[in-house]
Amino acid sequence: MFGFGNKQKKAEKEQRLGAPLITYYEPKSMISEQYRTLRTNLEFAQVGNQVKSIAITSSMPMEGKSTTSANLAYTMAQTGRNVLIVDSDLRKPTVHRTFKLNNELGLTTLLANPELKFNQVVQKSKELGLYFLPSGPMPPNPAELIGSPQMARLMQELSDNFDMVIYDTPPVNSVTDAQIIASRVDGVILVVRQNLARKELVREAKQALENVKANILGFVINNVPFEEGKGYGYYAYGLEDDEA
Repeated sequence: MFGFGNKQKKAEKEQRLGAPLITYYEPKSMISEQYRTLRTNLEFAQVGNQVKSIAITSSMPMEGKSTTSANLAYTMAQTGRNVLIVDSDLRKPTVHRTFKLNNELGLTTLLANPELKFNQVVQKSKELGLYFLPSGPMPPNPAELIGSPQMARLMQELSDNFDMVIYDTPPVNSVTDAQIIASRVDGVILVVRQNLARKELVREAKQALENVKANILGFVINNVPFEEGKGYGYYAYGLEDDEA
């Protein structure tokens, strides 16, 4: 169903269809190791705090937020935790393409039909050990749905039933959806792509998150080459204002 039988397939095919799931296809790569480092840093961030839900966003499109969401979710699931990835980018959803999911039912279905239970819509891959809530049909009013009381109740219910819920959200400077979700989760990761994101836009995104009192856990800096010229990212935790 999920199309993960051949691990020899290259991430470039995934990139055409969704975010590249590098941690699955190339688990021994340097990039995969960086995602495991990100997972470890998040575990340290949880010491003394209960972090059961994370929003992943960026300042602008094409910075790698969906790639980070997918690979972090898979990496966390490898530790035996029940991890759910929610596609809350209702304008440009990616999760169903990355994981080869049926997107006829999803987040918008649950929000439009409160009588439905989340476990009637959430999908699971035994092979990946992951749970998925794709976006569902594209609605005419994404911001209204994300900001609705139904969404707040659903987010609480999901946190109560999973060890970790990861929300792939739209870029924070583009629409208000990311700010709404950021205000309701336990922590936020801001993805920044080197040589693409402008410094002022990153500052604006950080300020927008702070305006809703979001708990910014740290930053993922993408497209940073390793010494051997391969790879594109690392995790930097707790950057100061002048570094953002």
